[in-house]
Amino acid sequence: MSISGDAPARPTPISRRIQTVMPYVLLAVMVGVLLALPLLTGQSATAFNVYDALQLWSAYGLVTLGVGLTMIAGEFDFGVLGVFAFCPMIAVKIGEYDATLGLALALGFAALIGFLQGVIVAKLRLHSMPVTLGFYIALLGATMTIGHSQSVSFSNFDLGTALDAQKLQILSWRSLIAIAAFAGIYLVMRFTPLGRDIRAVGGDRRASRMVGVEVDRVLILVFVVSAVCSALGGIMQAYSFATALSDPGQMPLKYGVTAAILGGVSLVGGIGGALGIAVGALTLSLLQELFSILAAPTWVSNLITGVLLVLATIAAAPDLSARWQSLRTPRVLPASPPTPAAE
Repeated sequence: MSISGDAPARPTPISRRIQTVMPYVLLAVMVGVLLALPLLTGQSATAFNVYDALQLWSAYGLVTLGVGLTMIAGEFDFGVLGVFAFCPMIAVKIGEYDATLGLALALGFAALIGFLQGVIVAKLRLHSMPVTLGFYIALLGATMTIGHSQSVSFSNFDLGTALDAQKLQILSWRSLIAIAAFAGIYLVMRFTPLGRDIRAVGGDRRASRMVGVEVDRVLILVFVVSAVCSALGGIMQAYSFATALSDPGQMPLKYGVTAAILGGVSLVGGIGGALGIAVGALTLSLLQELFSILAAPTWVSNLITGVLLVLATIAAAPDLSARWQSLRTPRVLPASPPTPAAE
């Protein structure tokens, strides 16, 4: 007789269910707000606004994909910000002579950087945050050195024009490339053993080693994919703007972390997927576009985005319902032991 047939199914934790549906609920709310915008403010959201949001999504969304994958594996990649700055600088500098060669070298450097980060984290059993932070600082310094602390122009305007050409009013080659990247990662995470292994490593690394998962190989691969995705997003943005920035600022990383959490990625690892990450990034892109339509000040954008991130983190916190129930349940003091009878 099968034991599993008699065992009751373990209920899904509320936090897990919230993380599963939260990305799609938030996206539906954002779409509803954009549709209702003319009724509320007299402004109007057009197809171009959706196109513009997808342009942002195609660049920063790939950073989100990289950060989200490392978070699912139980790590965190600060290096995506350094790669986002360094690789576009290489692509623009070399691309002046050969755009294909510049792209290939930039992505090759990204893969090498991700490989080095993964090897250090996996083989030396170090926490990823200080390691990747060090890579970010070093890469930013290298980028400023190459660009002499200035923005570097790219003379191949035709390439940027082709990348930004509108398809079906709301799409471009940039957004189509990003969709292809998300689709590829989704298929791997959903239908291959590697996706299961990435979640297993993020959920319980020691148990993963015991059941035969090649943890080091998984971590190295995750960091390589993270770096390549971030580099691709930065390169496409640099080609579109015909400019490589020596310092892109903190926005790509802030966007990536916020969108990953809104997309249902757990802070403790082991939970999340490419589809949720894509939806979370799209929600945040539409929110930024909404601020642009309303001409909202920067402080309003930061305030609302920060509050949304905190609320999403609290809502998906592990064991939140159990803790709330414990606060509502009155404490019962233990009974005192009986007093022995006097002789």
